[in-house]
Amino acid sequence: MSDYTMTIDGKAESAQGTFGVINPATEDIFARPPECTRAQLDAAMESSQTAYRSWSKDEARRRQALLDIGAAIQARGSEIAPLLTQEQGKPVDKAMQEVFGAAIWFQYTASLQIPVETIQDDAQRRIEIRRRPLGVVAAITPWNFPLMLAVWKIAPALLAGNTVVIKPSPYTPLTTLKLGEILRSVVPPGVVNVVSGGNELGGWMTSHPIPRKISFTGSVATGKKVAIAAAPDLKRVTLELGGNDAAILLGDIDVKATAQKVFWGAFENSGQICSAIKRVYVPENLYGAVVNELTEIAKTVKVGNGLEAGTQLGPLNNKMQFDKVKEMIEDARKHGAKVVTGGQSLSAKGYFIAPTIVSEISDGTRLVDEEQFGPALPVIPYRKVEDAIERANATHYGLSGSVWGTNWEKAAEVAGQLECGSAWVNQHLAIAPNLPFGGAKWSGIGVENGPWGLLGFTEIQVVNVAKA
Repeated sequence: MSDYTMTIDGKAESAQGTFGVINPATEDIFARPPECTRAQLDAAMESSQTAYRSWSKDEARRRQALLDIGAAIQARGSEIAPLLTQEQGKPVDKAMQEVFGAAIWFQYTASLQIPVETIQDDAQRRIEIRRRPLGVVAAITPWNFPLMLAVWKIAPALLAGNTVVIKPSPYTPLTTLKLGEILRSVVPPGVVNVVSGGNELGGWMTSHPIPRKISFTGSVATGKKVAIAAAPDLKRVTLELGGNDAAILLGDIDVKATAQKVFWGAFENSGQICSAIKRVYVPENLYGAVVNELTEIAKTVKVGNGLEAGTQLGPLNNKMQFDKVKEMIEDARKHGAKVVTGGQSLSAKGYFIAPTIVSEISDGTRLVDEEQFGPALPVIPYRKVEDAIERANATHYGLSGSVWGTNWEKAAEVAGQLECGSAWVNQHLAIAPNLPFGGAKWSGIGVENGPWGLLGFTEIQVVNVAKA
């Protein structure tokens, strides 16, 4: 149970205190990772600061290290994936996809170039715009995609020449601790330190004097606290926060085909994706048909323990989220909405909620206005597409959204009016390593992935040379 260690200065580190990690499919504590002390965090930060001096100087070495890390993750995939399922809940085949996706992200990032722009080069002067690393990066990750979202931070930070101290969610620390173990033999001591603990540890990290950047993925409320903690020291921040993604279905859709794609755009990972579809706007004349199709799909999905063959959706990750989703479904019911299918817990043990489709609901209900982050989807009728666009945008969130229609040009025109970071047409969750990902409004600051995400781990330096 306690065979999990942090990675500090390239060495395995235990701690006097531990905390329990619950398998959300059984509600049993199955592991006890170390609770990092303040002294251990200080050691991790100092180790990263020391390692930065040499790590930042050799780009070729960094690029090769990313390739080596990707290969090491792939080699340990069969070991990591079941562990990810036990701590997070997702089906083991989806866990394996996350593991191999993490390896691909490292490999892709290794191919990115750190640009040098020449502004002037003549007899009098040479002026270059270079990108320099920031220093130590403090990275804090959530529980829905613990391995992948760690890689989104670690890979570009390392290529840019930074070093990293990373803290995973206390709900899902194990795969990140395992990643730290793998990295001990791949990168020099101090380049990546992995610490584990609760919210207090996160607070220590964001206010610590050593990091020059904080990269955080999580809730809006916590993201605001991170920004406040970073402000006195003027730390740079990247904040990837929550979403309340709207899908707008146009009047020319193929109902059956669209419903299938929309369903999985909403329910993948049991709805625990910041950029998943959270609400669907449907033309009045197609409303009944779309609700029926979504309902039939929901009834056929196999929900269960992610380690069991054939499972399509696992449990919610933790009791807090389980209770929140149930409360939002009941709130919708009390306000006159119809729970067409689902809504109930599925077993005496485990945080399982049946895939839930809710109709006869509108804006002003918690399930529509807030981010549910679970397997419950409100379906809302509209008369004019202009009204659907306005309602889709009437939120503090702005992570992503999608528009669906046979006439893709018309759908793209509508998508361009959505106030969000990613506007998809006839697809959702189309996330790739070479595309920037980030949000508008309260959904975040900055972007991750691709060359744009890489540049977020650098600062500009102007090198201005007078030749004569």
